[in-house]
Parts: sequence; C-alpha cells; structure tokens
Amino acid sequence: MATNTAVQTAATAGKAAPSADLSLLGLLADADIVVQGVVALLVLGSVWSWAIIFEKALRIRRLKQRSDTFEDSFWSGGSLETLYDRLQGQVTDPMAAVFVAAMGEWRRAASRGQTGNGLRASLVERIEKVMNITVEREMDHLGTHLTFLASLGSTAPFIGLFGTVWGIMNSFQSIAHAKSTNLAVVAPGIAEALFATALGLVAAIPAVVAYNKLSNELDRYAHRLETFAAEFGAILSRQLDERG
Repeated sequence: MATNTAVQTAATAGKAAPSADLSLLGLLADADIVVQGVVALLVLGSVWSWAIIFEKALRIRRLKQRSDTFEDSFWSGGSLETLYDRLQGQVTDPMAAVFVAAMGEWRRAASRGQTGNGLRASLVERIEKVMNITVEREMDHLGTHLTFLASLGSTAPFIGLFGTVWGIMNSFQSIAHAKSTNLAVVAPGIAEALFATALGLVAAIPAVVAYNKLSNELDRYAHRLETFAAEFGAILSRQLDERG
C-alpha cells in the first residue's frame, strides 16, 4: 500500500504543470495590476517621446531650409528695407524673426530722429539687445518638450526596475503558496519582471540618444543665429557711421 502511494506521488510530481501563456499579451493579461501600470506608463512615455523626436527633427530640418532661403535673400545685395517690408507679418523662421525685430527697432528710432551722433551708441545697444532677446525667445520655443526626453531617459530604467522587483516578489510569493520550485510556478512572474526591464530600456535609450542629437542640432542653430545677429548688428552700425 505504501509502495502504491509512493508511486502515485512520484507520478503526480512528474506530471508537467499547466503551461503558462508567456506571450506578451498573455503576460500583460495575467500580470499584477502594478506591473500593468508600469508597462502602460512606459508605453505611453515611449510613444510620446517618439512623437517629440519626429516633430523636432522635422522642425529643425525645415528651419534650416528656411534660414538658407532667408540668408540667400539677405546677402543678395537687395534693399534691407524692402526685405523688411516683405517679411512683416510673414516670419517663418527664427533668423527672419531676429532680422525683423532689429529692423523694427531701427525704423522706430529713425522715425523719432534718434539716429544722430549723440544717440548712436544707445541705438546700437538697443538693437543688439532686441536681437539677443529674440534669439533667446526663439530657442526657448524650439527647445520645448526636450526636457521630457531627458527625464524619460533618466527615469525609465528605474521605472522598469520597479516593475522587475515587483515581478520577482510575485514569483517568490507563488513559490510560497504553491510550495514548489517548479519552473511553471515562477516563470510568469520572472517573465513579467524581465519584460518590464526590457521595456524601460526600450523607452530610455532612444530618448537619451535623441535628446543628445537634438540638443547638439539646436546648439549649432543657436550659434548660427548669434553669428547672424552679430553680422547684422555690424552692418547697421556701419550704416549709422555713414549717416554721421
């Protein structure tokens, strides 16, 4: 009788435990609510980061093309007054905005008779200040949402790690409840943990790479605007000298 019981016990232990669904959808459906929340948060963050990446990349590309077109018009030798009249109300890029802001200050000073020798230094200083403010404002606008990429890149791995720790805790609880170390008992929790870790890296790595790339592109564009502002300021200063 004891022999039969032992045989039955061994046969029962040898039977394979019901196989768990280890597909992504199966894992998400069976996952703990905390792990599901972590996954949802990482997915939303990743989708939003890719939307920012594509929007910024396309915008920077368009801005470079428009700035090239504006510089061709600016350095073509035509009248700056005519170019200003044409651009008023139709500014499509930061470089044109810098030009319009400076020319607007120039015209206001000229209309008030403030281009004489005594007021020349003050006018040049105001024009330079207007251009610098415009550059800062335009670059701040271009940099909108970039901080989200940096934040996601630095926090997503830790959010995924939280999901990993929670999944492992669930695995240990499953072991304790089932009183078995069978792989089928712990596999779902471990799979959830690994999936959360992988998803955290999938969200973080593109965000970090894109943030560095886009930041470098914006820094180069800001330097281009500053160079143009300095050159245009020198042109206006020479015109004031010629009038004096």
